[in-house]
Amino acid sequence: MAVRKSEATWTGTLREGSGNMRIGNGAYDGPFTFASRFESGAGTNPEELIGAAHAGCFSMFLSAVLTKAGFPPNRIHTTATVHLTDGPTISLIELNTEADVPNIDEQTFLQHAEQSKQGCPVSKALAAVEIKLNAKLVR
Repeated sequence: MAVRKSEATWTGTLREGSGNMRIGNGAYDGPFTFASRFESGAGTNPEELIGAAHAGCFSMFLSAVLTKAGFPPNRIHTTATVHLTDGPTISLIELNTEADVPNIDEQTFLQHAEQSKQGCPVSKALAAVEIKLNAKLVR
């Protein structure tokens, strides 16, 4: 299996400093600051990147699970809302997914979605955090 690497550099104090994060393959290279993480400043933050990774991993994993069960999906769209609370601590991740999957009933779809929440590698890596799933079958 693949090994992936990303990097970050921070310069200065927590409040006045700034940093840059770079995804290993160069697909993303951008700034982050105290304001972009804890307020509403320009740039990204680690929690947004965790959310993107989780949404992507979950969507791919659900696609694999559904396909293996005989229900290849047309489309899966997932958002991940990462809650950063006092501490600071990531206290909750909410996965909201909508999937267009032909020939599947709601209950079967929800079972596969829950299985995917448990089995996705990013979910496993974030097991210390509460993860809620809201899955919706759309046509």
